[in-house]
Amino acid sequence: MTLSLHPPKAYLNHAGASLMPAQVRQAMLDHLTRESVLGGYSAADAMASELNAVYSDAARLLGCDADEIALPTGNTSGWREVVGSMHFGPGDRLLVARSEWGGNYAALSHIARCTGASVEMIPCTSDGTLCLSQLAQMIDARVRLISLTWLPANGGLIQPAQQVGALAREAGVPFVLDAAQAVGQLPVDVRQLGCDALTAPGRKWLRGPRGTGVLFVRRDFMPQLRPRTVDQYTAPYRDGAYHLRADAKRFETSEACMAARLGLGVAIRQTLELGVQTIQAKVRERAQRIRDALSAMDGVQLQDIGSERSALVAFSVAGVPASAVRAQLLAQGVDVAVNGPSFTPLDMAARGLGDVLRASPHTDTRDEEIQALVSALSHLIQRN
Repeated sequence: MTLSLHPPKAYLNHAGASLMPAQVRQAMLDHLTRESVLGGYSAADAMASELNAVYSDAARLLGCDADEIALPTGNTSGWREVVGSMHFGPGDRLLVARSEWGGNYAALSHIARCTGASVEMIPCTSDGTLCLSQLAQMIDARVRLISLTWLPANGGLIQPAQQVGALAREAGVPFVLDAAQAVGQLPVDVRQLGCDALTAPGRKWLRGPRGTGVLFVRRDFMPQLRPRTVDQYTAPYRDGAYHLRADAKRFETSEACMAARLGLGVAIRQTLELGVQTIQAKVRERAQRIRDALSAMDGVQLQDIGSERSALVAFSVAGVPASAVRAQLLAQGVDVAVNGPSFTPLDMAARGLGDVLRASPHTDTRDEEIQALVSALSHLIQRN
């Protein structure tokens, strides 16, 4: 069977899943071939140094040590492993920003329902940014977690993660940072951020494969975490008992797709070689061009918030449902995302928004792709 692929004229959904570079894809294919010849275990043994390098390269990317890095199967799995290893009870307070990722909010709401803890929203300023002064006033001895989505899924906002980290550190409150849209797009230094844990997927701005992720857990925070389940990898048996690993690999499992990990490793190295500051400048420039073009179009409304913007451009078309807009854009070869209220439920409800569209360029986004989006939207508006 011959695989027939028809790439879009304009791919503008890198915030969902970037297009993998050829070198990432080839690393995965090479290892699948290796496994088909040697078997999975011998193939992994043959690539042991390359697999170990993924941890050290990820540590370089995040500004930490390799023993503080785990490689989960994605952002959600890493976040869930850490928060699921914390223990809450009646009266405990779990703080989130208005723009918290819906999956995190759902998980925390479930934890609160099961334990008697409460999930509370940190007030924000008029532009949607978390209010630091009100956060400081909210923190007391009952606050057991601050969970923050650094770059929310909708609206371009960049939250003041470093300042939140400083408040959390001063109060001794665990701070878990969801950096799904930040890692690979912004420079990241976990020491400066002051977070106890940070999560990111491989498939977004790192341009790695789906089903991969990076998890940082601060070494001194690790003893506070007790995973609810373990296996022979995370808690090896010796001296007549099982012993929980001392490093962040306690949050992995004994099974993983090594081909995907090797692909992630190539993606991380390419990010390091290009330089995250260079990536940040390029994607910001392209995102601003999209914002400028859309803001000049009658019938198109930008849904951005915040004073400092990421490369996630949220917008809507007057009188046309977002799903219908996306379908018509796809018919013209332009791929953007539709984000519903479940992505950022507190923020979308506060702003009275339903589904919105999201365009997200990367460093390799061409001028023609931005023009294709503008032309397709112009055609759609004229028809409607």
